[in-house]
Amino acid sequence: MGRIVFYEDRNFQGRSYECSSDCADMSSYLSRCHSCRVQSGCFMVYDRNNYMGNQYFMRRGEYSDFQSMMGMTDIRSCRSYRMRIYERDNFGGQMHEMMDDCDSIMDRYRMSDCQSCNVMDGHWLMYEQPHFRGRMTYMRPGEYRNFRDMGMSGMRFMSMRRITDMC
Repeated sequence: MGRIVFYEDRNFQGRSYECSSDCADMSSYLSRCHSCRVQSGCFMVYDRNNYMGNQYFMRRGEYSDFQSMMGMTDIRSCRSYRMRIYERDNFGGQMHEMMDDCDSIMDRYRMSDCQSCNVMDGHWLMYEQPHFRGRMTYMRPGEYRNFRDMGMSGMRFMSMRRITDMC
């Protein structure tokens, strides 16, 4: 799972709130938020409650001052990128939850194939070959029970990448 720590003041000062999933309203935890550390995973942060307003994509790293770095004065909600992949159709077999790009499901999870998935948050590209090569398919949030029924009968998905900039 991803993990992000929000701080009330710049330079990681003041009260903090640690989060590993979606948070629609941080006001019950912090009076304001001016800096954060993304320890793992990726998050989309918003300057208004309920995933509204200006947004900014954050990957692993330190963000010591939102205003000078992004022009945002405060963070009020956040959403993680999450997808569950399954070895077999209809969500059968091995299951792994992902929040980061995966350049090879064989190397990372010892899965030989991915036949269904549940995109819970974010938008993803699934590639036919490891290391983001070969034919690809765009996946938006939703349940994908059987790739063959979607007209992808000959494809095997071996790597996945988050899409961070949607037009």
